[in-house]
This record gives sequence, structure tokens and C-alpha cells, in this order.
Amino acid sequence: MVTFELLCMGIIAFLVGAALCFNGYRWFLALLPLLGFVYGFGMGAQTIQALFGGGLFSTATSLVVGLIVGLVFGFLSYLFYIIGVALVAGAFGYSLGVGFMNLIGIDLNLLTWIVGVITGLVVGLGTVLLNLQKWVIIALTSFTGAGVIIGTLLVLLGVITPGNLSANAVRAALSDSFLWLVFFVVLGVLGVISQVISSQRTNWEPQPTR
Repeated sequence: MVTFELLCMGIIAFLVGAALCFNGYRWFLALLPLLGFVYGFGMGAQTIQALFGGGLFSTATSLVVGLIVGLVFGFLSYLFYIIGVALVAGAFGYSLGVGFMNLIGIDLNLLTWIVGVITGLVVGLGTVLLNLQKWVIIALTSFTGAGVIIGTLLVLLGVITPGNLSANAVRAALSDSFLWLVFFVVLGVLGVISQVISSQRTNWEPQPTR
């Protein structure tokens, strides 16, 4: 049963996800430290889970490590734009790698973590070396926003509980209906198209590094 508090939080999360999905590039510079903290926190906590076992955020160690990594990512993102973009892009790539392994039915373990780290390094370094910051930012914010929207709907519809949102949202969505994945992809693509069009009038990025 959806409580009034959960409904209010869901509406706020849905609106934030929609703003990020369809207009994230415009707000990315202000959101960069926050995104750095969020991705760093999740990556740090998952690293402890992969290396030592246990549930995500179920131990004090995973929470502390996640907090430290998140603060470091957030602080560096605040001080240095290009480092922040590389860290956030790398963490996003890590999430993609781990998400893919979860999608094919492999839970978070050492192999999944290694795949995520390799994917993160490729995405992070490739973003900077190939000067793909704008396109990675657009893709990152579009699909992150789409994920927030999907996760919010999953909770409000009772498919998953708020506590399980970060652990098995993708698998829960697929077990409920494959259409959730289709909806996620379509929403992310629409966000990319919308941001590509709107970003033609927005140019806040520093000059290319190459």
C-alpha cells in the first residue's frame, strides 16, 4: 500500500528524474559534485560487497567506504571539471558493466566487480581522451534520469520496496515485465534526443583539452 509520504516522495523523485532525463546537460555543471558523490558512494559500497560479501549497505564498513569514496569523488568533481567528468563517466561505466552482469543473472561478486571496473576505466578514459564529454554527459543524465523514473514507478506500483531499489531494480523490473526494460531504453533515448536539441543553445563547457 502506498502511503501519503511515499507518494509525495515518489512525485518529487519522478519530477527530478524527468528534469535530469530531458534537461540534465543544462544543469550538469551544478549537479557534477552531487553526481560524483552518488556514484562514488555506490561504487565504494559495492566494492566492499564484492570483495567481502554481504548485502549492499548492510555493513558499517560498506557504508563508511562508500561515504569516503563518495566524498572524494564529489570534492574532486567540485574542484576540477575534467577530473569530475572522468570520475562520473567512469562510475557510470562501472554501473553499466555491473548492470549488464545483473541483467544476465549474475549477482554482484568479484567477477562482476572486475567487469564493472574495466568498463568504468574504458568509459572514463575514453571520454577524456576522445573529448566526448558533452555526449557522455547527455547519455549519462538521460539514462540516469530514466532509471530514477523507472525506479520510482516500480516502488509506487509495489513491484519492489524502497529498500531493495538499489539492489535488484533491474531484475525485479524484468521479472515483472520485459516492457519495463523497453520503457527504460525508450525513455533514455528520448532524453538523449531532447538534450541534443536543447544543448545546441547551451555552451557552458570549458574549451576542449586537445
